[in-house]
Amino acid sequence: MRLFRSSEVIGIAADALDFAREASRETHPNEYMGFLRGEDARHFDLDRSGTVITEVLIVPGTRSDPTSATVDSNMIPNDRHAVGSIHSHPNGVLRPSDADLDTFGQGQVHIILGHPYGPTDWQAFDQSGEVRDLPVLDVDLPDPEDFFDFTEDDLDLDYGNLGGSYRESGGSYR
Repeated sequence: MRLFRSSEVIGIAADALDFAREASRETHPNEYMGFLRGEDARHFDLDRSGTVITEVLIVPGTRSDPTSATVDSNMIPNDRHAVGSIHSHPNGVLRPSDADLDTFGQGQVHIILGHPYGPTDWQAFDQSGEVRDLPVLDVDLPDPEDFFDFTEDDLDLDYGNLGGSYRESGGSYR
């Protein structure tokens, strides 16, 4: 089973890139690492087909220092929306290292963000480490707070077939 989608990545949402740039600044002088997730361009009324990078997934337990970031591969979700990786180079170099190239085999797009993490301090690469064009797209992304916008009644609807309501079970489903 392939972890990464076959649909062409046509760009990255400005908000997703801004998030990664800010995370890189906060992690500096250590490297920052994340994984890129995308959505079908049709969700954004674009006149092209393909995938738009919309999210940066932070993997729990990622360890980093000034020269590397290490992710526990057991913590990487098997995600049909995964399209590549993103990480920072605190030294500002916008070229993949040999270690970077070893990890570029999975996914279509790999982004390196360089110190000082400004609007032009990044570069996208393909699986082979070749520079690729990746437009920054001004698309409206769903508000992340909407993801957590639910009530106990919503839980009862989602899990009502488990016998009783969430409240009746003392806050757990058995």
